[in-house]
Amino acid sequence: MKIALLGYGKMGQTIERIALERGHEIVLKKDEFNTYDGLSNADVAIDFSVPAVAVDNISSCFYANVPVISGTTGWLDRYEEMIALCAEKNGAFISSSNFSLGVNLFFGLNEYLAKMMSKFNSYKVTMEEIHHTQKLDAPSGTAISLAKSVIENSDYTNWTLDEAKANHPSDSELAKHIHIEVVRTGDVPGTHTVTYNSPIDAIEIKHTAHNREGFALGAVIAAEWIIGKQGVFTMKDVLELK
Repeated sequence: MKIALLGYGKMGQTIERIALERGHEIVLKKDEFNTYDGLSNADVAIDFSVPAVAVDNISSCFYANVPVISGTTGWLDRYEEMIALCAEKNGAFISSSNFSLGVNLFFGLNEYLAKMMSKFNSYKVTMEEIHHTQKLDAPSGTAISLAKSVIENSDYTNWTLDEAKANHPSDSELAKHIHIEVVRTGDVPGTHTVTYNSPIDAIEIKHTAHNREGFALGAVIAAEWIIGKQGVFTMKDVLELK
């Protein structure tokens, strides 16, 4: 399989190593200093870039008729636009806030727990995400995905970074906002915690990434899976978790 890497930072380099170990070929390493020359020769593209260029990267893949896997976060205000372009160009697309196999299992656990806890109003849900200091977006895309899943399966209506807002005692609507605590420190690959706290006890689920290997491996597996397909998919499709 011939792969175009759109973004060649730490994640791009880890993806390159894993892809080569699995017998694939890298035909383009796109960063801020080069062009899309060679993209049309790729069987699939993997985008781990930055929010400012993600839409250009994804669009270029659709126009070049190249399936694209995107792990870039912070650009999702234009997600529907990319979905429409994918349909127009008969493309293939997977965008995920996190390609780690363990995190996607964690997503399923979070959804199941949210459904279970929705019956017990004495528990207040909060979240914490910890990442390295070079991460540009806050909260992380993974944290937002976790919050959205809880919202879809409970009475919560939104998430917020403002702890005081989420715990406003006199406003029932603000109390339905999930507080996400954001920590940026060291070289942490990613830690996400979901906590249900009551006056008498707490229930907590947590995922800790030890390195970037899981994110990269999941992205390569998704790239292998999407070859020959058309449409918009998720990691649930790739891992047959639906």
